[in-house]
Amino acid sequence: MPSEQEGPPRKRLRTSHACDACRLKKIRCNGNHPCAACVRSKEGCTYGSEANSRGKSDIILESVLRVEQMLLEMSTILKSPPARPDSLANPSPTSPQSCFSEHRTQDRQRRLQSEQNSTCYLENAVLDSMHTSTTESILQWPHFDAFPSLRNDCISNFELEQSRPPIKIQNKNFHSYVSNGDISLILDVFNRKVNFWYPTMSYSQLEAVHTALADNLLEDDTPESCLALLTMALGCASNMVDGLTTQAAFNDETQVHRSRNKSLGDMYFDAALKKLHVAHTEISPTATHCLFFIAIYFAFLARPLQAWEYINCAATKCLLLLSYPPRHEIAEDQERIRRIFWSCYILESDYLAELSGLPQSGIARIESSVQLPGAVTSYPTHASDYETEQSCLYFLACISMRRLLNRVHQLLYARDTGASLNVARFPYVVAELSHQLDEWRNVLPAAFAFSVGYDCEPTATEAGGFLRQRYLTCRSVIFRPYLMWMLSGVGGPEYSNTSVSDDVLAHCKVCLDACLLHILNLRGFGQTVLVDSWICSLSMAGGMLVLLAACRVPSLKRVMSHKVLSAGTHLQRLFEDWQQLSGNPYSPSANQALQIIRAADKFIKVEYREER
Repeated sequence: MPSEQEGPPRKRLRTSHACDACRLKKIRCNGNHPCAACVRSKEGCTYGSEANSRGKSDIILESVLRVEQMLLEMSTILKSPPARPDSLANPSPTSPQSCFSEHRTQDRQRRLQSEQNSTCYLENAVLDSMHTSTTESILQWPHFDAFPSLRNDCISNFELEQSRPPIKIQNKNFHSYVSNGDISLILDVFNRKVNFWYPTMSYSQLEAVHTALADNLLEDDTPESCLALLTMALGCASNMVDGLTTQAAFNDETQVHRSRNKSLGDMYFDAALKKLHVAHTEISPTATHCLFFIAIYFAFLARPLQAWEYINCAATKCLLLLSYPPRHEIAEDQERIRRIFWSCYILESDYLAELSGLPQSGIARIESSVQLPGAVTSYPTHASDYETEQSCLYFLACISMRRLLNRVHQLLYARDTGASLNVARFPYVVAELSHQLDEWRNVLPAAFAFSVGYDCEPTATEAGGFLRQRYLTCRSVIFRPYLMWMLSGVGGPEYSNTSVSDDVLAHCKVCLDACLLHILNLRGFGQTVLVDSWICSLSMAGGMLVLLAACRVPSLKRVMSHKVLSAGTHLQRLFEDWQQLSGNPYSPSANQALQIIRAADKFIKVEYREER
C-alpha cells in the first residue's frame, strides 16, 4: 500500500480534484491514488467519473459493510486466547490499534479456512440476553454501597410495568369530526415525523389512507381501515411533539393545542384497537404494518411491555413473509416488509438494552441475510425525491448505529463472554470499536453532520441532533470498561493513591465527557419524545449514576467537567415537561428513573461541596 507521503500532492484539492470520499465528507484530499484520508479509513479511493454512478446511499452502504467486516474479525479474535496480558497501569508502548492488526494477521489463515467451510457465514448483530450494561446493572456497582437510599426503594422495571392496569377501551363508537383539510395536515405531519424516522409507508399507501379517511371508509373490520386509524393516531401524536426543542413550546396556548392532539390521537387509537383482531389473524404486509404502528403508539404512551409485545408480533409476521414470499410478490410489498423488519430490529434492540431479559423475536438472528432498504426511486415515501432520499439515508444511519451498538454490547458486556472485565483484551476491542464509530460519523450526509464538545454548534437538523445523541451514548458505552476498571478493579475511592497512566485517565475522560455531553445535549427531539421517552429516561438515569461513581474518585473527578453540576437540573426539567405533555398516569419505571436522577444529582453536588 502506498505511503501517505508518496507523490507530490496537488494544490486546491477541496473540490474538483478531491476524491469522491473526501468530497462527500468535505475534508481536504492530497490527490494521491489512494489519498491519505482513504488510506487511513481503509476505503476505496475513486475520482471523477466513478462518482457519477455512485450515490450517497451506495457510499454509506460500503462504509456499513466495511464496519461489519472489521467487527466480524474482532469477534473471531475475541474467541481466541490473548497473546499476552497487558497491564493498564503500565501500558506497552505498542498501540492497541497495532496490536489488534498484528493479532488479526495471525488469525487470517484460520479465519479464511472457517469462511471456506461456511460461505454464507456472517456474524449477526445480536444483543445478548441478560447483558450487563443496563441501568439496573450499573446500580449494582459496589461504589453505590455508600448510597443505600439509591437502592432501598428501587423495584425492578419489569415488575413496575407489569403491575400497571391495562388501557381501557371506550364502549361508545368512534365518529370522526375531522375535516378533509385537517386530515391532510395530520397525515402531512405524520409523514414528516414518524414516516421520516421509520420510512415504512410509501407515498401511494399514504394517499390510499387519505382516501379511506376522507371518504369515511372505516366501518368494515379490515387491515386497511385499521391502518388508516393508526396512521391518524400517530399523526396526532406527531403534531403533539412537534417543536419541542425550544422552551417556548410549553406555554399555555401550545399546551392546549397539544392536549387536543393527544385526545384526538387516543380516540383514533381506541378505534383501531377495536379492529385489531384482523391484524392478528391475517398474514399480510398491511396487517404487519398495523402491528408495528400499534407498537409505536404504545411507545408514545410509555408502555414498554406492550410496545415490545407488538414489536415482537410484527417481527414474527415479517419473518413469516420473508421466509414464505408469495409466488407473484409485488416489489413494493417486499420492500415494505423489509423496512418494517429493520424498524422492528432497531426498536426491539432499544428495549433489550434496558430490559435485557425480554424474549427476543428472532429477527436479530437473521439480520445479516436481510437486504437493507432499497433505492429511493423504487419506494418513494415522500412527495419529493429529496425528502425520500434524506429519509432513507437517515434510516440507514440509524440501522448501522443500532447494529454497531449491538456489537458493542455483545463484545464488551455479554454476560459470559464480554471483554469489559478482561484487562488483556478490552483495550484492543475499545480501540477498534472507537475507530468504527468514527467511521460511522464520517460518512454521515451533511444534513445530519454534528460537532461534539461542551460549546459545540447546534445541529442543522433535528435528525442530526438525534444522531449525535446516538453517537455519544455509543462512545460512552465503548469507553466504559476503562472507567469500570478504575472503579471496581482496584477497589474504590482509595484508588486515587495508585499510580495511573495518563493514557488510562485520558480514556476515562473520553467516557465521562461522552456521558455528560449525552445528558447536556438532550433536547425535546420529536423521535425521542414520541418513541424513545421511556428508554431515554432509564438511559439518562444510568448516565447520572456513572457520573456519581466517578465523582467519588479524586483522579476521575479532576478530569471531569464542572458542567456535571447542571446535568441533573437539565434532565429533571425536560422529563417533567414531557410527563406534563402525556396527560395520563406516567410510566412508574420512568418515574423511578427520574427519582434516581434527582438523588444522583443531589449526591454529586454534595461531593463537590465537600471538595470546597
